[in-house]
Amino acid sequence: MTEQQLPSWADPSVSPAGLDAQGISRRRLLRRAGLFGTVFALAPAAPALAADGGRGRLGGEDPRLAYLVGDHHVHSVYSHDAKYTFSQLAAAGARYGLDWMVFTEHSNVGHAEYGAALEHREILTARAENPRQLIFQGLEWYIPAAEHATVFVAPGRHEAGLLTRFERLYDGKLLGYDKGGAADTDTARNEAHAVAALKWLARQRRSGYVDDVLAFANHPLRLGIDSPHELRAWRDAAEGIMVGMEGSPGAQGAAIPGLRGAASVRGEYENKPSAQSWSGYPADAYVTYGGFDWATATVGGLWDSMLAEGRLFSVTANSDAHRVVHDTLRNGDWAPGRNFDNTGKLPDPVETGTVQAGSDFWPGQFSRTHVGVSRYGYRPVMAGLRAGRVWVDHGHLLDGLEVRVRRAGEHGRGVTLGGRLRVRRGERLVLDITVTSASRPNPHGVLPKLAHVDVIRGAVRGPVADRDDWRAPDTRVVRTEDVTGRTGTYTLRVPLAAGAESFYVRLRGSDGNRHAAGLLGASVDPHGPVAHTPGDGDPWTDTWFYSNPVFVDVVGS
Repeated sequence: MTEQQLPSWADPSVSPAGLDAQGISRRRLLRRAGLFGTVFALAPAAPALAADGGRGRLGGEDPRLAYLVGDHHVHSVYSHDAKYTFSQLAAAGARYGLDWMVFTEHSNVGHAEYGAALEHREILTARAENPRQLIFQGLEWYIPAAEHATVFVAPGRHEAGLLTRFERLYDGKLLGYDKGGAADTDTARNEAHAVAALKWLARQRRSGYVDDVLAFANHPLRLGIDSPHELRAWRDAAEGIMVGMEGSPGAQGAAIPGLRGAASVRGEYENKPSAQSWSGYPADAYVTYGGFDWATATVGGLWDSMLAEGRLFSVTANSDAHRVVHDTLRNGDWAPGRNFDNTGKLPDPVETGTVQAGSDFWPGQFSRTHVGVSRYGYRPVMAGLRAGRVWVDHGHLLDGLEVRVRRAGEHGRGVTLGGRLRVRRGERLVLDITVTSASRPNPHGVLPKLAHVDVIRGAVRGPVADRDDWRAPDTRVVRTEDVTGRTGTYTLRVPLAAGAESFYVRLRGSDGNRHAAGLLGASVDPHGPVAHTPGDGDPWTDTWFYSNPVFVDVVGS
């Protein structure tokens, strides 16, 4: 692939006068991490981890990181239900501070036959025209027997070929294996085909056909058709391929008052249980909470039940950009005899001067996924995602977040998000949370203000006996730090103790505007996110951040 340039905030040749306020803030973070200049340079891959992941010795040290901002779920004119060109989306991503983005077009006949190849040529052009952005080609996979997923690959000779082969071999929509309402679609055969698909992707990576490939489950509880046992099966199917899920779906503007109607919900989570839904989900599971999927937002819920097995499963936040709120473009007109099935591409949009229907934000405008890297490039971003060095926010709530767990009295870097610290029973630990508050108004024109940081802790008990278990009864909010009025960069130091069991800690926080007792009770979560009244869910007034966990493996005294 062609040489990639550093993002402007990481490029020493770019004067601070040429950066916006957030770029300056991120450059300061980079300097503090010792990564600015020659160290934070272009590289084909991130440094390899030890073969045992550090499990063979006490303690643990992770590298210093810089966080790149991205979005792994974006649709263009190569999706049958979207609207925008690559150049429009890339320009929006640059405007809102994205370092990386993934174009994930819907699978269908037109895309498989025509669109994927056409799209690839545009991807190559977009990379050349936007050398300070990392632009991935991906696919929104219709998972057999389930919902959708992002699948994307590292740039290379076979990136488009792999995605096209995968689409034709394993896409549930093309095969008729998705949950479209037919009585025979929710079958063991179809679930097995999803597992086979992920194993196939792993073989392509292992063989060197592509340098890397990743998958994330998208909007998992929108329809309630991603059962807990399916999520676990995808995670377990092939090491490091399906590495997480959208903790927060796109369509965050769906319930802005006056836009779509009285029944609209953030994320377009406006469905009820159907014959295809997994029957074990409560009615509460079908809406979002502070804009986050029930599986993520419920302390002691489905996400925690997976983490309590001691296995990493990441969460992300993305735009799912199809049609942006308050936008005035409409889809272009088809030439006679042309349609998506025989072209694989929508006509370019046309300006109307009148606001059109939409639920989404531009990539990076509202939802952001931050991934920690020690080098800049496509493969380092993918390595950071696989390692779980991820935190997410809405509304540009924070400029920066650095999380480390270390043994008390030791002054090394410790381990960070997605990592594992190995300690003896009874040891004292410290959780260092370094926050950089928002330094400029967000795209809505408001300076975000963080009100609190919650520390959530859960016991690690190993694999569950029931693969459909969605509760983690030992997970709860163990500490809340009130940070109202604090600005700039500051560090919260939270003492932890290693008891008899291994455990994990993860973080959450918000602007403090809307919260109540969590879905499993105030003793578990005293001030969690809440669902808004349908039709009245202004996302800019209810913003949250979530972090991935840090695991602490406790060995004998």
